[in-house]
Formats: sequence, C-alpha cells, structure tokens
Amino acid sequence: MPLSSHEVELFERSRARLEAIAYRLLGSASDAEDAVQDTFLRWQAADRRHVQTPEAWLTKVLTNLCLNQLTSARARREAYVGTWLPEPLLTGDPMLGPVDTAEQREAVSMAVLVLLERLSANERVVYVLRAAFGYSHGEIAEFLDLTESNCQQIYRRAKQHISTDRVRADVDATSTRKIVEEFLVAATSGEVQRLVELLTADATSVGDGGGKIPARTTPIAGALAVARFLRGLFAPTQAKRDRIGGRPAVYAGVANGGPAVVVVTGDQVVAIMSLQVTGEGIAAIHTQVNPDKLARATHRWSAVEPGAPVIETW
Repeated sequence: MPLSSHEVELFERSRARLEAIAYRLLGSASDAEDAVQDTFLRWQAADRRHVQTPEAWLTKVLTNLCLNQLTSARARREAYVGTWLPEPLLTGDPMLGPVDTAEQREAVSMAVLVLLERLSANERVVYVLRAAFGYSHGEIAEFLDLTESNCQQIYRRAKQHISTDRVRADVDATSTRKIVEEFLVAATSGEVQRLVELLTADATSVGDGGGKIPARTTPIAGALAVARFLRGLFAPTQAKRDRIGGRPAVYAGVANGGPAVVVVTGDQVVAIMSLQVTGEGIAAIHTQVNPDKLARATHRWSAVEPGAPVIETW
C-alpha cells in the first residue's frame, strides 16, 4: 500500500531521532543513515493500518536492525586494520541527538562511545535508549521482546561495564578553546614536560587510520609515552604535508560535546583529535584520520564558523 503524505510526514518527523539513536548504537554516521533508510523501507512495506503508535513501531524496527548490525560489525572490526574508533561528529550535527542533560552529553562523548564497544549488543541498546533518550525500562522491554526486570538488570550491567572513576569535565565554549590552545602550544613546543603537565599520569592515545592513513595501530599509555608520541606527531615535515594534501590549518573545535583539535586542508577535514578532559587533566586522546569517517565532518565544517585557526600553517 503506497505511503500517504501523512505517513511520509510521520516518518520524517522521526528521522532525526532515529538517526541519533542509530549513531549512538553503531558509532558510524553512514551506518546510521543506512539503518534509518532500511527502517523507512519496512515502514513502507508494513500494514500501517495496524500500527497504533508509529514512533514506538519505528523505534522498535530501527533498534532490531541495529542489533543485527552490531552482531555483524564485531566480525568486521576483527578484520579492521588497526584500532577501530567511532566516527566523530562536530558540534551542532543533528545526529548527536539530545544533549540537554549532563547524562545525555556524557552518553555521546567519544570516551563513552569507545567504552560502549565493550558491551554486548543488548547492553548497548538498553544503555543508549535509557541514558540518552530517556525511554522507560517497560518501553525498552517491548522494543527488545524482553521482560522489564531483565532490561533493568541489563542496564545495571551496562553501567558497571562502562563506569569510570573519573568525572568528565563539562566545559563551555570559552574553556574548550583555551584547553585546545594550551594543548597545541605544548604539543608544538617540542618540550615533552609541557605536555606531561597537561596529561593524567595514565593518559592514553589511540588513532584510527583504517589502513588508509598511517596511524599507530596499538594504544599508547602513560603521560610520558603519550607526550613523546605527540611531540613527534606535531613536528611538521614535508612528508606529512604530502600525505594530507598540503599545509593544514589547525583549529580548536568541539566533537561529540568535547574539546577537539580539527585539522583542515583546503576545505577538507583530514583529522579530528578528541580530547577527554577530566578534573585531573587530559585522560585520553582519540584521533580519527580515516577519510571514510571524516566525510560527514567535512560537510558539516562548511556550515560552521570555526573562527581563526590556532595554527595558521603547519
């Protein structure tokens, strides 16, 4: 039965929320878009006369499509070249979803998206729907065909798996730029100690090049080791410029709600370095250089006003 204009409108009103759910579940903007499109096709094929609550029906279909993708994604990521990191999204991207509360902002942070990879598919779905979107355990139980008490147990387990002793610092725009500027000044100074002072003692650094751009394939741990790595990474060479297509400008930005270094060559975002800031310092650095995972950020970059670069020519 063809979709009426009202039924199309019902779906379109839900699209942004569905994309935000799918992104948090899958960690990939392109996979999220595919999942939402598949949901639309199922909406089109369904006997919609028997759908009493379209929003709940669409969420259930999307959730189960994402569950299937999460199962197959684990196998794909085992064959992935280097470390797999989620796709970073720049501030204002509607796929980030609700960020009104501290818990919602935390749930879409790069640090938590990385930790979500530790969870089972069901744990991830329950955590995201509950923490980020405020669905009740009863609603989630209906989406997953589980009991409400089972959902509550799954949620408790999920929170334990991704719990950390550190409290993420919730910083405003002015503080974000200051943090990134201090970080870049230290990273380009050539002085390891200046960087060490900004990092926590057990700081980590990891990058994702997807086998397309050279990136360290194993995480680096410890403030001194991370500082030495960053000193070398930020030392400009012609080989590095050739690899990214010219002399980049380096900006202070916001990705997934946290401070980020955004490296731009021409109109292309070639790297996003997300900084996990805590009360003790920078605890983790997640660097995305895989061009496949920067396409959406590049598109978004043309719509933002980043201000002057911190480093004009590198």
